[in-house]
Amino acid sequence: MKPVIGVTPDFNAGERTDMGGSEPTYFLRARYIRAIEELGGIPLILPLVAGRAARRRLLDGVDGLLLTGSGPDLPPRLYGERQRYPFPLVSERRADFELDLVHQANARDLPLLGICGGMQTVNVACGGSLFQDIPSQVRDALQHRQKTTAVHVAHSVKVAPNSLLRKIVNQATLKVNSSHHQSVKTVAPSLVASAVAPDGIVEAIESPAHRFLLAVQWHPEFLFERHQAHRRLFEALLRAARRTGA
Repeated sequence: MKPVIGVTPDFNAGERTDMGGSEPTYFLRARYIRAIEELGGIPLILPLVAGRAARRRLLDGVDGLLLTGSGPDLPPRLYGERQRYPFPLVSERRADFELDLVHQANARDLPLLGICGGMQTVNVACGGSLFQDIPSQVRDALQHRQKTTAVHVAHSVKVAPNSLLRKIVNQATLKVNSSHHQSVKTVAPSLVASAVAPDGIVEAIESPAHRFLLAVQWHPEFLFERHQAHRRLFEALLRAARRTGA
């Protein structure tokens, strides 16, 4: 049977002119859904329900999770810092939902793939911290907001030997796209860095204690159609999810 993958959407609580204006609105790029569906899964967009019991019910119905990216940032208070830069923040509803889902998925050993903002959520949920703004806080950093569209790769990352990521992509280096101004600062205690950019920015994290908990800073949903290594990320999630549903 095809595995069901729960996919988290972005949410506008009524402040964002780029997502419905004053009307509360869910938003999700179709590329995430297409990657899951075209590679053999059933994508299920998850409503951002409140309450742990309701979220448990949602997780009962899926075989894996995909935490998607987000334009706004996680509130820095979630990792013990004050907000130092005037960037928009993720809605409290989405942040609370996704952080809780990471905890619940880890407790179940439910396969989880985080992408871009999803990677940052995984790290914060597990006790790590973030650079609030790479250009302001990291000396000699690369340009992590590429000027070309995300279907093009922007820089390389070095993939750690013996990591889950290395086993999936089967490459020591990987060309990725780049569309972020934040990144992991302190890797959470239960996680390890499995890819880094040439400037030292952490580009992937994973959990050695779980069968599939992997998060990447780039956007493979823009690359999976033309780049086999990025397609393998979704295929690996689906393989792990099939074992959940077996």
